Amino acid sequence: MTNKARKGLGLKRFLKIGLAIIASFAIVAGVGFFAYWQYLKTTPQYSLALLVDAANRDDSARVAELVDSDAVVENVFPQVLAKAVDLYGRGVSPTLVARAAVVAGPLMPAVKERVRPELPNLIRRETERFSKTPFPLLVLGAWQYLDIQIEGDTAVIKRRDDEKAAEIVMTRNGNGWKVVGVHDEKFAGDIAKRIGQEILAVVAGRNGAGLNSLTEQIRRPIQ
Repeated sequence: MTNKARKGLGLKRFLKIGLAIIASFAIVAGVGFFAYWQYLKTTPQYSLALLVDAANRDDSARVAELVDSDAVVENVFPQVLAKAVDLYGRGVSPTLVARAAVVAGPLMPAVKERVRPELPNLIRRETERFSKTPFPLLVLGAWQYLDIQIEGDTAVIKRRDDEKAAEIVMTRNGNGWKVVGVHDEKFAGDIAKRIGQEILAVVAGRNGAGLNSLTEQIRRPIQ
Protein backbone atom coordinates (compact mmCIF):
# COMPACT_ATOMS: atom_id res chain seq x y z
CA MET A 1 0.00 0.00 0.00
CA THR A 2 1.39 3.36 -1.01
CA ASN A 3 1.83 6.29 1.36
CA LYS A 4 -0.92 8.14 -0.47
CA ALA A 5 -3.31 5.23 0.03
CA ARG A 6 -2.38 5.01 3.71
CA LYS A 7 -3.02 8.74 4.15
CA GLY A 8 -6.40 8.40 2.40
CA LEU A 9 -7.37 5.50 4.64
CA GLY A 10 -6.28 7.40 7.74
CA LEU A 11 -8.32 10.42 6.70
CA LYS A 12 -11.42 8.26 6.21
CA ARG A 13 -10.97 6.72 9.63
CA PHE A 14 -10.53 10.18 11.16
CA LEU A 15 -13.70 11.41 9.46
CA LYS A 16 -15.65 8.35 10.62
CA ILE A 17 -14.48 8.84 14.20
CA GLY A 18 -15.28 12.55 14.00
CA LEU A 19 -18.74 11.91 12.62
CA ALA A 20 -19.36 9.25 15.27
CA ILE A 21 -18.38 11.72 18.00
CA ILE A 22 -20.62 14.44 16.52
CA ALA A 23 -23.51 11.97 16.25
CA SER A 24 -23.01 10.93 19.87
CA PHE A 25 -23.04 14.54 21.02
CA ALA A 26 -26.19 15.17 18.95
CA ILE A 27 -27.93 12.17 20.49
CA VAL A 28 -26.92 13.19 24.01
CA ALA A 29 -28.01 16.79 23.34
CA GLY A 30 -31.31 15.57 21.88
CA VAL A 31 -32.01 13.34 24.86
CA GLY A 32 -31.03 16.16 27.22
CA PHE A 33 -33.30 18.67 25.48
CA PHE A 34 -36.19 16.18 25.47
CA ALA A 35 -35.75 15.64 29.21
CA TYR A 36 -35.56 19.41 29.78
CA TRP A 37 -38.70 19.99 27.70
CA GLN A 38 -40.54 17.37 29.72
CA TYR A 39 -39.49 19.24 32.87
CA LEU A 40 -40.69 22.54 31.39
CA LYS A 41 -44.13 21.03 30.90
CA THR A 42 -44.43 20.92 34.69
CA THR A 43 -43.60 24.62 35.15
CA PRO A 44 -45.94 27.62 35.55
CA GLN A 45 -44.58 29.31 32.42
CA TYR A 46 -45.56 26.32 30.27
CA SER A 47 -49.16 26.42 31.51
CA LEU A 48 -49.17 30.20 31.07
CA ALA A 49 -47.89 29.81 27.50
CA LEU A 50 -50.72 27.34 26.86
CA LEU A 51 -53.14 29.93 28.22
CA VAL A 52 -51.72 32.70 26.02
CA ASP A 53 -52.04 30.45 22.99
CA ALA A 54 -55.62 29.46 23.86
CA ALA A 55 -56.65 33.09 24.45
CA ASN A 56 -55.15 34.16 21.12
CA ARG A 57 -57.14 31.42 19.38
CA ASP A 58 -60.33 32.24 21.31
CA ASP A 59 -60.35 28.66 22.55
CA SER A 60 -62.73 29.21 25.48
CA ALA A 61 -62.81 25.51 26.39
CA ARG A 62 -59.02 25.40 26.76
CA VAL A 63 -59.01 28.66 28.71
CA ALA A 64 -61.59 27.19 31.10
CA GLU A 65 -59.26 24.23 31.71
CA LEU A 66 -56.38 26.52 32.60
CA VAL A 67 -58.27 29.13 34.66
CA ASP A 68 -60.32 28.53 37.81
CA SER A 69 -62.70 31.40 37.05
CA ASP A 70 -64.58 31.10 40.35
CA ALA A 71 -61.35 31.36 42.32
CA VAL A 72 -60.18 34.28 40.17
CA VAL A 73 -63.42 36.22 40.76
CA GLU A 74 -63.27 35.61 44.50
CA ASN A 75 -59.69 36.86 44.37
CA VAL A 76 -60.63 39.97 42.34
CA PHE A 77 -63.72 40.96 44.32
CA PRO A 78 -61.90 42.38 47.39
CA GLN A 79 -59.89 44.50 44.95
CA VAL A 80 -63.17 45.75 43.46
CA LEU A 81 -64.47 46.63 46.93
CA ALA A 82 -61.26 48.51 47.70
CA LYS A 83 -61.52 50.43 44.43
CA ALA A 84 -65.19 51.18 45.08
CA VAL A 85 -64.36 52.68 48.46
CA ASP A 86 -61.47 54.63 46.92
CA LEU A 87 -63.67 56.00 44.12
CA TYR A 88 -66.96 56.60 45.90
CA GLY A 89 -66.55 55.97 49.60
CA ARG A 90 -64.05 58.43 50.96
CA GLY A 91 -64.92 58.97 54.59
CA VAL A 92 -66.80 55.67 54.76
CA SER A 93 -66.30 54.11 58.17
CA PRO A 94 -64.03 51.04 58.53
CA THR A 95 -67.03 49.22 60.00
CA LEU A 96 -68.97 49.74 56.78
CA VAL A 97 -66.03 48.60 54.66
CA ALA A 98 -65.73 45.43 56.74
CA ARG A 99 -69.45 44.87 56.39
CA ALA A 100 -69.19 45.20 52.61
CA ALA A 101 -67.34 41.91 52.24
CA VAL A 102 -70.09 40.11 54.16
CA VAL A 103 -73.09 41.77 52.55
CA ALA A 104 -71.65 41.37 49.07
CA GLY A 105 -71.51 37.58 49.46
CA PRO A 106 -74.89 36.95 47.77
CA LEU A 107 -73.69 38.97 44.78
CA MET A 108 -70.89 36.55 43.96
CA PRO A 109 -72.84 34.39 41.43
CA ALA A 110 -73.68 37.52 39.42
CA VAL A 111 -70.14 38.84 39.75
CA LYS A 112 -68.75 35.52 38.52
CA GLU A 113 -71.15 35.57 35.60
CA ARG A 114 -69.96 39.07 34.70
CA VAL A 115 -66.22 38.67 35.17
CA ARG A 116 -65.74 35.20 33.67
CA PRO A 117 -66.07 36.32 30.01
CA GLU A 118 -63.66 39.20 30.67
CA LEU A 119 -60.77 36.97 31.75
CA PRO A 120 -59.59 36.04 28.22
CA ASN A 121 -59.58 39.76 27.35
CA LEU A 122 -57.44 40.48 30.40
CA ILE A 123 -55.04 37.72 29.41
CA ARG A 124 -54.83 38.98 25.83
CA ARG A 125 -54.20 42.52 27.03
CA GLU A 126 -51.37 41.48 29.30
CA THR A 127 -49.74 39.16 26.75
CA GLU A 128 -50.43 41.04 23.51
CA ARG A 129 -46.77 41.80 22.92
CA PHE A 130 -46.01 38.06 22.94
CA SER A 131 -48.93 37.02 20.71
CA LYS A 132 -46.70 36.46 17.66
CA THR A 133 -43.93 34.69 19.56
CA PRO A 134 -43.71 30.96 18.69
CA PHE A 135 -44.94 28.73 21.50
CA PRO A 136 -41.55 27.07 22.22
CA LEU A 137 -39.90 30.49 22.58
CA LEU A 138 -42.65 31.60 24.98
CA VAL A 139 -41.71 28.69 27.22
CA LEU A 140 -37.93 28.73 26.79
CA GLY A 141 -37.58 32.50 27.10
CA ALA A 142 -40.06 33.04 29.91
CA TRP A 143 -37.42 33.84 32.52
CA GLN A 144 -36.23 36.79 30.42
CA TYR A 145 -39.55 38.65 30.32
CA LEU A 146 -41.44 37.27 33.33
CA ASP A 147 -40.74 37.47 37.04
CA ILE A 148 -41.77 34.05 38.33
CA GLN A 149 -41.82 33.46 42.07
CA ILE A 150 -42.59 29.89 43.13
CA GLU A 151 -43.28 28.91 46.72
CA GLY A 152 -44.46 25.36 47.23
CA ASP A 153 -47.51 24.78 45.07
CA THR A 154 -48.13 28.50 44.43
CA ALA A 155 -46.56 30.69 41.74
CA VAL A 156 -46.86 34.46 41.29
CA ILE A 157 -46.06 35.72 37.79
CA LYS A 158 -45.61 39.27 36.55
CA ARG A 159 -44.06 40.97 33.52
CA ARG A 160 -40.61 42.37 34.25
CA ASP A 161 -40.98 45.47 32.07
CA ASP A 162 -44.15 46.94 33.59
CA GLU A 163 -44.68 47.62 37.29
CA LYS A 164 -48.41 48.15 36.68
CA ALA A 165 -48.90 44.89 34.79
CA ALA A 166 -51.31 42.30 36.15
CA GLU A 167 -49.97 39.86 38.71
CA ILE A 168 -51.12 36.32 38.00
CA VAL A 169 -51.39 33.72 40.76
CA MET A 170 -51.23 30.04 39.82
CA THR A 171 -51.44 26.83 41.81
CA ARG A 172 -50.20 23.39 40.91
CA ASN A 173 -52.82 21.28 39.15
CA GLY A 174 -51.66 17.72 38.61
CA ASN A 175 -48.58 17.93 36.38
CA GLY A 176 -49.42 21.49 35.31
CA TRP A 177 -50.59 24.79 36.79
CA LYS A 178 -53.87 26.68 36.87
CA VAL A 179 -54.66 30.39 37.28
CA VAL A 180 -56.51 31.06 40.54
CA GLY A 181 -56.01 34.78 41.04
CA VAL A 182 -55.30 38.07 39.30
CA HIS A 183 -54.16 41.31 40.90
CA ASP A 184 -54.84 44.08 38.40
CA GLU A 185 -55.79 47.64 39.31
CA LYS A 186 -57.22 48.51 35.91
CA PHE A 187 -59.42 45.41 35.74
CA ALA A 188 -60.70 45.91 39.31
CA GLY A 189 -61.14 49.62 38.67
CA ASP A 190 -63.24 49.04 35.54
CA ILE A 191 -65.62 46.83 37.50
CA ALA A 192 -65.72 49.23 40.44
CA LYS A 193 -66.67 52.11 38.14
CA ARG A 194 -69.67 50.10 37.00
CA ILE A 195 -70.95 48.78 40.33
CA GLY A 196 -69.00 50.56 43.08
CA GLN A 197 -71.68 53.09 44.00
CA GLU A 198 -74.36 50.40 44.06
CA ILE A 199 -72.26 48.18 46.31
CA LEU A 200 -71.76 50.93 48.85
CA ALA A 201 -75.43 51.94 48.64
CA VAL A 202 -76.61 48.39 49.32
CA VAL A 203 -74.12 47.96 52.16
CA ALA A 204 -75.20 51.24 53.73
CA GLY A 205 -78.86 50.29 53.35
CA ARG A 206 -79.58 53.33 51.16
CA ASN A 207 -80.61 51.43 48.02
CA GLY A 208 -84.23 50.41 48.13
CA ALA A 209 -83.86 48.24 45.03
CA GLY A 210 -81.28 46.23 46.96
CA LEU A 211 -79.52 43.16 45.64
CA ASN A 212 -81.72 42.64 42.57
CA SER A 213 -80.83 46.07 41.21
CA LEU A 214 -77.17 45.57 41.90
CA THR A 215 -77.20 42.15 40.27
CA GLU A 216 -78.57 43.68 37.09
CA GLN A 217 -75.88 46.37 37.20
CA ILE A 218 -73.18 43.76 37.54
CA ARG A 219 -74.41 41.79 34.57
CA ARG A 220 -74.12 44.75 32.22
CA PRO A 221 -70.99 44.76 30.04
CA ILE A 222 -68.17 47.02 31.13
CA GLN A 223 -67.80 49.87 28.66
